[in-house]
Amino acid sequence: MASKKLLGMLNDAIAGELQVSLQYMWQHVQWKGVKHFAVKDEFEKIGIEEMKHAEAIAERLFYLGGTPTTKPEPITVGSSLKEMLTVDKKAEEKTVKMYKEIIVLATKEEDLTTAHLFTEILGDEEGHHDTFQSLLEEI
Repeated sequence: MASKKLLGMLNDAIAGELQVSLQYMWQHVQWKGVKHFAVKDEFEKIGIEEMKHAEAIAERLFYLGGTPTTKPEPITVGSSLKEMLTVDKKAEEKTVKMYKEIIVLATKEEDLTTAHLFTEILGDEEGHHDTFQSLLEEI
């Protein structure tokens, strides 16, 4: 089955997905101002996608014999729209980097299902990064 390193990386991925799903949802709820009104629903949509990612990764980790974490990485909501989008963009950059590493390790371990799962999720994460980057350019 999977190495301890890969299982640990999957748990790190779950912690990150839990973090951003909560972070984006609170950003959706705590909106203020016209500019934030225009993007609040995007926070909600992406937050729900991130929760689905956490679920899919947890199911894979459990299948591989691991125990999914229930603890998110530290959550940073931000106090302004620019601050929110900046921390969100950085979170997505960290995630993209980590998921590429997971794909490489899973492939090396011949765990093609995990590699495929993370390849699919990686596409979503790159889309989230693009969204936050584009919104930041408009502020």
